[in-house]
Amino acid sequence: MGTTNRILIPIALLIFIGGAFTVAFSERPWAPRADVEQPIPFSHRVHAGINKIPCQYCHEYARVSATSGVPPVARCVGCHGSSLLGGIEPITQPWTDTHQPPFEIRWNRVYTLPDFVKFVHKPHIWAGVACQECHGPVETMDRVVPVHEINMGFCLKCHEQRGATQDCFVCHH
Repeated sequence: MGTTNRILIPIALLIFIGGAFTVAFSERPWAPRADVEQPIPFSHRVHAGINKIPCQYCHEYARVSATSGVPPVARCVGCHGSSLLGGIEPITQPWTDTHQPPFEIRWNRVYTLPDFVKFVHKPHIWAGVACQECHGPVETMDRVVPVHEINMGFCLKCHEQRGATQDCFVCHH
């Protein structure tokens, strides 16, 4: 028994130190990034703050699907006018076309989750969770920057406070 422990304890310690080293120095592509710049200077402060446009007016897919989605340019044209009136031009390109047409807006992600997490906006919207609880006071931001590191601890704390399920398979499947 003593010989086995003399072998297993150093191996376990080595594995633990190796794991800790990997976690400490590995890249976490899902970590929040404050340096993300968008292709055009869109201000959530002006749209959601000053003009009081609700989040779901532009991000309409949040209440009916897994992702909140990026608003179609046609939504912008609804307020800003058409190209005939000096406004912006709508995009009429099918999703299957991978060629980028001129003037297409390619937004850069501010929040990214690991592939093993299946976050769905829909149940959170229907449960009355305000967008700001995860994304921060977006209505005050000219450029959206992450306010919280959205990780398992962040989510579990919210689920615990609200009495929501903490079943692993709800988010990890």
